[in-house]
Amino acid sequence: MSSVSASKTVVVNNPQGLHARPAYLLAQAAEQFQSKVELIKDGERVDGKSILSILTLGAGRGSSIDIETSGPDASEAVVAMASLIEGGFPESD
Repeated sequence: MSSVSASKTVVVNNPQGLHARPAYLLAQAAEQFQSKVELIKDGERVDGKSILSILTLGAGRGSSIDIETSGPDASEAVVAMASLIEGGFPESD
């Protein structure tokens, strides 16, 4: 079985950047997928399923983030993660 991978570069639109709540939402979304999810900022690569790892990126508004996924549902995972970041982490579910 071959591994599928997907990637996308997004810009953080949230006025406060990737603080605790957005980091939680990203990690929660990433956990829904079997694929490995990684976020990269300025060469620093972190586990997209770890709130603390996401926070270490220090990604403020306007930061460019690369999302890289690999696994059976990689395409769906990258779309979901990009949608959250580009959408500014809406308050309502």
